[in-house]
Amino acid sequence: MDKEFQDIEMTDEDFAAMLDESLRSSQDQILEGVIAKIEDSQALIDINQKLEAILNLDELKDEEGNVVWKEGDKIEVIKTRSAGSRSFVSHAKALSKLQTKEFIKEYDEENEYLIEGKIVAQNKGGYVVKADDIEFFMPNSLAAFRKNAKVIGREIKAYVVKVDREKNSIIISRKEYLDRKDEEREDIIQEVLKKDVMSGVVKTITNYGMFVDVGGVDGLVHYSEISHRGPVNAARHFEVGNEVEVKAIGYDKEKKHLSLSIKATIANPWDEVKEEIDEGDTIKVVVSNIESYGAFVDLGNDIEGFLHVSEISWDKGRKDPKDYLEIGQELDVEVIEIDSENQRLRVSLKSLQPKPFDSFASSHKPGDVVEGEVSNTTDFGAFVKIGNVEGLLHNDNVDWDGNKAKDVFKAGDKVEVKITAIDRDNEKISLSKKALLESPAAAFAKEYKVGDIINGTIKDITDFGVFVKLNDSVDGLIRNEELYPLNAEELEKGQEIEAVIIMIDEKKDRVRLSVKRKEKQKEKEILDSMDDSKSTLGDVLKEQLK
Repeated sequence: MDKEFQDIEMTDEDFAAMLDESLRSSQDQILEGVIAKIEDSQALIDINQKLEAILNLDELKDEEGNVVWKEGDKIEVIKTRSAGSRSFVSHAKALSKLQTKEFIKEYDEENEYLIEGKIVAQNKGGYVVKADDIEFFMPNSLAAFRKNAKVIGREIKAYVVKVDREKNSIIISRKEYLDRKDEEREDIIQEVLKKDVMSGVVKTITNYGMFVDVGGVDGLVHYSEISHRGPVNAARHFEVGNEVEVKAIGYDKEKKHLSLSIKATIANPWDEVKEEIDEGDTIKVVVSNIESYGAFVDLGNDIEGFLHVSEISWDKGRKDPKDYLEIGQELDVEVIEIDSENQRLRVSLKSLQPKPFDSFASSHKPGDVVEGEVSNTTDFGAFVKIGNVEGLLHNDNVDWDGNKAKDVFKAGDKVEVKITAIDRDNEKISLSKKALLESPAAAFAKEYKVGDIINGTIKDITDFGVFVKLNDSVDGLIRNEELYPLNAEELEKGQEIEAVIIMIDEKKDRVRLSVKRKEKQKEKEILDSMDDSKSTLGDVLKEQLK
């Protein structure tokens, strides 16, 4: 359209009237000209107005780019614009105008005309649509486009709604076409909703399901409506063009969404499961999908069960289901939970396998020395894997020096340990490394024995007694009741003290001392050493004190 019309504020009717008037004026006149001269990019056309108009050379070329006209040929043109003394013409527009006149001439109001064309121009009043070299005008009110939609070059369908023979104009309506399509779709959907089961063709597959054509309208089969087993990836089971049986299960008239279901056409297998399978039953299944948290298994009747990663193996070390399972693998599993109402089935593979702890407990006992591998360390100790079970090596049982497991071991270290306890009820195994090492008290016992009197240095004074340093690795405890005749309040750290050894516990690394028994022991030694010539204890003591 002319530039002079593009910036004028007007109604649809005003624009149509001005367009018609313009077409009847300079651009409405088809002129017969003669090609006077053909140049590189243009041709000069003699239009009998004492001037030669300019024609774009592309209008004289065929599809392959060859010029098919020659100088002297007569040609029909329409004047498109003038610039000073120069005029410009178009042969294509002349042909379009002739086609438009022919269409209008043949137009019969009793018939319906559906055109398929391309939008070639747009301004505030509406759109120019070209179809079969005929130009049609489509006002904004009949276009039914979203605001600010980019439509130039778009192919559309529209009905002819008005032809003005005098003004040589043809008005079309895309809105009329869409309204009729909606009415047709509405009629089809009402018929679809009445049917029980119908056949459809898969049109599009998405990540949330697939669209199926049923009688000319598309409905969505959501991935949750494909199978009774639960959400299904449609792309794994269907291809575009597949024929499927569906049932209409809902229609949102406002959103124009038709919902279809495949599983609604199939008997619910959960009804059979409710009657045939109980918790504790062993069933045969096939692995259908593997995820990081477990695997889905197919019962073969459109039902899937879930095998959680914790129910695959007794092995606590490996946690990836792919280490144990493959898609398509056939398994015997135990049903551990079945909920037909909520369509949930949980199964276990490890419950049908020998329990590693039971096997270990039957072949081992406390006191056994075994070799294991540190699987991981914690703040309280280390877990040591022995075959298919794990035992705990607590920090208290690492060594006699009080080291923590994480400071001594790392994952993967081989370690020899002693089994100190097997708790069958709680399935726990306690281990000790230091039980295999000689305790400082055991080394001390090689040099001293109970009854020996020994000197030491007070290391600590507590509410219950006094700790005495005996050598670099052994301390002895004198409990308060064993201090007599000494008084704890009168003692100091670093003070030397003499006492008798009353206990050496090599396993618990403990040494107990007594001052009180030392005094009694000395008295006994004095009595044992009394000479027959000494008649009284007083005499002996006097002798000792000389």
